[in-house]
Amino acid sequence: MTRLILATRNAGKITELRAILAEAGLPHDLVGADAYPDVPDVVETGVTFAENALLKAHALARATGLPAVADDSGLCVDVMNGAPGIFSARWSGRHGDDRANLDLLLAQLSDIADEHRGAYFACAAALALPDGTERVVEGKLMGVLRREPAGTGGFGYDPVLQPEGETRTCAELTPDEKNAISHRGKAFRELVPVVRELLG
Repeated sequence: MTRLILATRNAGKITELRAILAEAGLPHDLVGADAYPDVPDVVETGVTFAENALLKAHALARATGLPAVADDSGLCVDVMNGAPGIFSARWSGRHGDDRANLDLLLAQLSDIADEHRGAYFACAAALALPDGTERVVEGKLMGVLRREPAGTGGFGYDPVLQPEGETRTCAELTPDEKNAISHRGKAFRELVPVVRELLG
């Protein structure tokens, strides 16, 4: 059994990828970055989700000598030419201030008509091996932006993105409903054949 490390300290992400690998019949032992506390966090200097995911995956693979998976994701708004994009978590200037990020985005879009409020969550997931081999896959969740937040689940911009075909926002979906359609879930599922190809 190959040990595979996921570049996150988020237990939910680890559980999600573990379940996807198990569902596919892949027996790999998946652990999070917490299993290697001496490995420093990587500064995300890439200009795309794929570049940032690769930076983190390669850094972890080099530091641990193990195959590593990393992802990077964010919200892309059509009328903002794909912004906030890679700056999603720090759109308001402070990293991880979900409420400030949300308030700023809604203020910027306040005069945009409903028919022009298309947006999507994007996720790039990368697998890097210690020998430098790399693969990147991507997933998207298409939707529209509400004018007011709704729902208490999820995080980030979940309260304002209403997925295509839904009447609820991502924050109003159950965790299972969200995982079934999410950009991260799609990207992680796209990783399955890559893991199978490179790790068996």
